[in-house]
Amino acid sequence: MIAKQLISESIIPLKTSDTGSTALSMMDDYRISHLPIVDNVDFLGLISDVDIYNLNNFDEPLGNFALSLPKTYVVEYDHFYEVVKLISYLKLTLVPVLDNNNKYMGSITLNILVKNFSKIAAINNPGGIIVLDINNNDYSLTEIAQIVESNGAKVLSLYVTSHPDSTKIEVTLKINKIDILPVLQTFNRYNYIVKASYSEKENLDDLRERFESLMNYLNI
Repeated sequence: MIAKQLISESIIPLKTSDTGSTALSMMDDYRISHLPIVDNVDFLGLISDVDIYNLNNFDEPLGNFALSLPKTYVVEYDHFYEVVKLISYLKLTLVPVLDNNNKYMGSITLNILVKNFSKIAAINNPGGIIVLDINNNDYSLTEIAQIVESNGAKVLSLYVTSHPDSTKIEVTLKINKIDILPVLQTFNRYNYIVKASYSEKENLDDLRERFESLMNYLNI
């Protein structure tokens, strides 16, 4: 999944002639804290509500504002993970997308990212979750997949979390079976440390309900 596939069609960029009040009103409507400023298709920068409040003149045209994020964007073929990385690092609610000629194409909202992450992580797929604690040097994706598949299951998604100042990593698996006891037993036989597991249907339903509540809160 790449950046241009994540663009939200609902976001209208600002113009330099728009005022701070207009920008704040649009941010409130979209439930975001950032908006791009565009001159035709030329991206000028990203403005935040903090930039507007700092100037303390809401009737001032945006062209007179000092932007704290003038060159913040991704390009159309950047991977989903690069978009997540930028939004997370700068604590953004929106990131602009430019084409190969540095022309503005549209914007990706945090809401859209969360919604698409649910597809990548297979959150809505029925199954169980297993969290493994593994020494970094012992990590083998092939062996983990073989253990899961030897029990007639498939890995729907997998992600790795590293810990600072530690030689261990945390591997979280989503598999396509709710009854994960045989898989857990096999991991134990291979001397894997199972840090946590979630296999009961009610737990998965609770996880799904929480995710749907988050979607409702984000107004998707």
